[in-house]
Amino acid sequence: MTSGRSIGLITVGLAATLIASTACTQPSEAPTAPAPTAAPDAAAKVQAFRDKHEVDYMRDWVSIAGLHFLEPGTHTVGRSVKNDIVLTANVPDTIGRLVVKGTSIRYEPAAGVPVTVKDAAVTGPVMLKEEGQPPGGEVLIGDVRLVAHISGDRLSLRVRDPNGPLAKDFRGFTWFPIDAQYRVTGTFIQDAEPRKMQVMNTFNDIDTYATEGVIEFTLQGQTLRLRPFTTRPKRFYIVFRDASAGQETYETARFLYADLQDDGTTVLDFNEAYNPPCSFNPYTTCPIPLKENILPVKVLAGERAYPIHVSLPTSTR
Repeated sequence: MTSGRSIGLITVGLAATLIASTACTQPSEAPTAPAPTAAPDAAAKVQAFRDKHEVDYMRDWVSIAGLHFLEPGTHTVGRSVKNDIVLTANVPDTIGRLVVKGTSIRYEPAAGVPVTVKDAAVTGPVMLKEEGQPPGGEVLIGDVRLVAHISGDRLSLRVRDPNGPLAKDFRGFTWFPIDAQYRVTGTFIQDAEPRKMQVMNTFNDIDTYATEGVIEFTLQGQTLRLRPFTTRPKRFYIVFRDASAGQETYETARFLYADLQDDGTTVLDFNEAYNPPCSFNPYTTCPIPLKENILPVKVLAGERAYPIHVSLPTSTR
């Protein structure tokens, strides 16, 4: 029987060559002149985005209670320390086993364990991931959810527990006031050909993203560029860091989405920039910004730094 490997909550940082200093300092002084506020319709849009974001993150990311990397083979799972994969979530001592073969993950429930999939009770095997396919659905054991996760080329079991200590101790979301000067229109400069880029994440794994060009825009009197990833046609996902990182904002990165318009422009509303889940949860895998996405200006908009420092695990490769 091959033992699974579990990620512990250990206090270590990312390699210094990958991210800026994690030390937190006091925010810089506020400008003497009041900053312009956003127009009512734009402000309402930002507020609606923030409200939905908080609901989604509370459901999908705040509740993450564990990440367990999986080797090929069979692994017993449950709360008892006798299992190959020991869960800290509120589940029975033994909930069954995982069978990992190739890139597939099959969960086989233990007898008597109340397991549901899409609100239907199941007693037989459940595929968390089919061979050659992305992760599938989730299984529920009480309030605890089990899902497959891929980091680079590694398979893992992700555990969500809304009643776990990380969820209970979550410190919430803190945002900068909505400010119109951080809503800018950029021009998309298309590459000669779309391409795939390999991007390192916070577990030192390599994930692959599609990219098609760069966005050029002006902020604080400077002409700047960001390279977005394309998640679907005309939809941009931007991973960036700015000069406020490690001080007013999260030290590793922030995320922002934008849409490409038919005229080749795109609106970057940094009031909607938000922290990745790794800012508050050590069991999440987040991309490191490309070098070209490190801005030389402070972007004091969007989500502020999480109030406490959360150490990220090292890679277990």
